Amino acid sequence: MPTKHKLQYVWLDGTEPMQSLRCKTQVIADFSGKLEDCPMWSFDGSSTNQAVGGSSDCLLKPVSIITDPQRKNGFIVLTEVLKADGTPHPSNARATIDDEDRDFWFGFEQEYFLWDPETNKPLGFPADGTEPAPQGRYYCSVGAKNAYGREIVEEHLDACLDAGLTVEGINCEVAPGQWEFQTFAKGAREAGDQIWLGRFLLERIAEQYGIAIEYHCKPVKGDWNGSGMHANFSNSFLRESGSKADYEQVCESFRPYVKEHIEVYGHDNDQRLTGLHETQSIHEFSFGISDRGASIRIPIATVDRGWKGWLEDRRPNSAADPYKVAARIIKTVKPASK
Repeated sequence: MPTKHKLQYVWLDGTEPMQSLRCKTQVIADFSGKLEDCPMWSFDGSSTNQAVGGSSDCLLKPVSIITDPQRKNGFIVLTEVLKADGTPHPSNARATIDDEDRDFWFGFEQEYFLWDPETNKPLGFPADGTEPAPQGRYYCSVGAKNAYGREIVEEHLDACLDAGLTVEGINCEVAPGQWEFQTFAKGAREAGDQIWLGRFLLERIAEQYGIAIEYHCKPVKGDWNGSGMHANFSNSFLRESGSKADYEQVCESFRPYVKEHIEVYGHDNDQRLTGLHETQSIHEFSFGISDRGASIRIPIATVDRGWKGWLEDRRPNSAADPYKVAARIIKTVKPASK
């Protein structure tokens, strides 16, 4: 009897201001496990804000495949959404990235809150409406009074590694129930794939615990850090430069395009980029060595390596689309890399 394989197709819908993940599974006999053997598929775009009922078919083009760490004989197939004529759908930001030679490398730091739907608060926040102890004790913490939801986070880390994703670390963040995972990839599309697949596994695992994932950049008002998705990036110019002047030239290239970057760095970012809580104001632009209050941080490791390394744009927030973030950074940095 042929082995039956479960292929869970995953795509981004047309929800605004943050696209949601959608998925459905097809069963294929004796599947090879190779991306090229994943068939094109279709779905009802009128149910995902991507088409109208009278012409509702949208196509799913497989672009990345990983082993499903939680399903027997399973694979997760990340797809791009195409219109019925085979051209990229307007919601398909992955198709807009200009990085054919994969010269750009990205490391994203995805922050998020584990959210209790019953209390409508993050894990660790008292259900009676009182405030927990102030932030400070929770960052990179351990212990039942400080770290909340670790079982979900640890299961997610194991699942990502078992699936072959390039997750490079996790840690508690500064608020109760706030966590982070970091990914890295050579190539902008691949880097975006890593975040979206990591988000998908996180959502699916938290679902089993009855916990939601909150990506809004400032879901808890008051004296609490917001959630970011810091974008660490380099290209061959930055990796091989050896010149402080080159780095300043690249950093300065962002200054005329603050508006264009903020437009794709996640909704409601004005609530997070206040100039407080390790952020620069949304109305200002700055860069500096080891400066977490700057728009762009020059890591000390880059300086120590003789100005050969990477930069960190600290403005993208937790709800940003990594494909759009990468595409905009590439558009700004390429002309300045000379």
